[in-house]
Amino acid sequence: MIRAYEAETVRAAEAPLLASTATDELMKQAAFAVATEVLRELRRLEARRSGSTVLLLVGGGNNGGDALYAGGYLARRGLQVVAALCTDRPHERGLTAARSAGVRVRPLLDEDGRPRGEELAVLADRAGVWVDGLTGTGGRGGLREPLAGIVTALEDRRSLMPDEPTVVAVDVPSGIGVDDGTVPGPVLRADVTVTMGAAKPGLLLRPAEALAGRVVVVDLGLAPHLGEPALRRLTPADVADLLPAPVATDHKYTRGVLGLVAGSTTYPGAAVLAAAGALRTGLGMVRYLGPDAVARVIHGRFPEVVVGGGRVQAWALGSGIDPDDDARADDVRDTLRRALADGVPAVLDAGALTLAPDRLTPTTVLTPHAGELARLLTARGEGTDRADVEAAPLELARRAAALTGAVVLLKGPTTVVAAPGGAALSQSDGTPWLATAGTGDVLAGVLGALLAVRGEDLTDGQDPDGTLTAELAAAAALVHGRAGTRASAGGPVTALQVADAVPGVVAALLADR
Repeated sequence: MIRAYEAETVRAAEAPLLASTATDELMKQAAFAVATEVLRELRRLEARRSGSTVLLLVGGGNNGGDALYAGGYLARRGLQVVAALCTDRPHERGLTAARSAGVRVRPLLDEDGRPRGEELAVLADRAGVWVDGLTGTGGRGGLREPLAGIVTALEDRRSLMPDEPTVVAVDVPSGIGVDDGTVPGPVLRADVTVTMGAAKPGLLLRPAEALAGRVVVVDLGLAPHLGEPALRRLTPADVADLLPAPVATDHKYTRGVLGLVAGSTTYPGAAVLAAAGALRTGLGMVRYLGPDAVARVIHGRFPEVVVGGGRVQAWALGSGIDPDDDARADDVRDTLRRALADGVPAVLDAGALTLAPDRLTPTTVLTPHAGELARLLTARGEGTDRADVEAAPLELARRAAALTGAVVLLKGPTTVVAAPGGAALSQSDGTPWLATAGTGDVLAGVLGALLAVRGEDLTDGQDPDGTLTAELAAAAALVHGRAGTRASAGGPVTALQVADAVPGVVAALLADR
């Protein structure tokens, strides 16, 4: 599991280690990791070490010190290294170490504190790797001048270069919202981010995640001092632990039964896709409640689906249902009312989102995309639009979880899950090809199946803060994303192909366990 911690938590955890180690020891460990990643990138690019130029973009504070020490390591390995000082207060010991190792130093600010643009352009053009040590985790509210202008100029420059340089960021890409993933101003986009001690939430959240590249976490021994993470990301091994494999004594009722209220005569395919996602995930049975015409369509594809009521361990409601369709809206409301009264977990997708009561339970999962979440919040007095959600997904998913009492799974290129008790997760396991009609219906089915399979662990108030429910929602996002990637194979994909790929993903997860 990847655990991300806010900047202040990491700084507090570092304090006892800094007090008990030699001066700059942790900085040197961090710098060695940065240098290692620079060398790895140069090998990947098939660049020769001798003659390869590395540009250090050096700001004030510890991140600038990390960059300078890293430059010293690289210079001693035979690389040409230039340090562009973008501050009048560089880390003194790091600067001394860099100079003694052969790093060439170029002050980039004139006597008035303004950047020398022409010199910056020349240095940038000559380097195949830029090391971003401009700002660290202490920055708040976006870059200020002169760094904002420097980053803007560098981004403009790289867009004109025939061979873009590789950017290795120290700790975080300069300019991102470290704790929330926001992008309040210009950001130096990284290909690799070497983050110190622990991952930071901004590296796992859109829009900043898209600017961080590959993230490498350097273990500095902080784990005993960090406490509970602000954000988590499940790995395949975590999801395998959440998926109970069948045993010889199982039967269809012990494997979980999902009730499905989805589809309509206008959108019958949504019910087919939700059923496909559920069945392919490995539960015992799907019961369908809906119009005969839709049931016939489902039976044409999946004769094993049982039509009619009965005991279930979870519900999936709303896919393919228009809230203005009075009959189907009543079906959703009545079923949800029973589920809440009986303490049965439920997934509320699409049309069900606007049909839910104001307060729900921690074992209910809402699955909006950004526009739907904006409407949900606005309907509860929190004026919000889609752009707001896309700019601060975790903050607004948490707000929705607090307002509704339910777990919120916010769909998008990075899926964000927030529980009413405070747990938060993010997953980025899919492919952009998943942005196609019907894949959300498949996800609702996959999630419904996981809730049904683990239904006995979610009833009778056993998950009072929604943590397990949130983990299952994140697990569903991982399974769905990996199925999309597998089905796509780098090209277009349909929703039914995604569902068909789910068994292979589940099998691989369980085999690795």
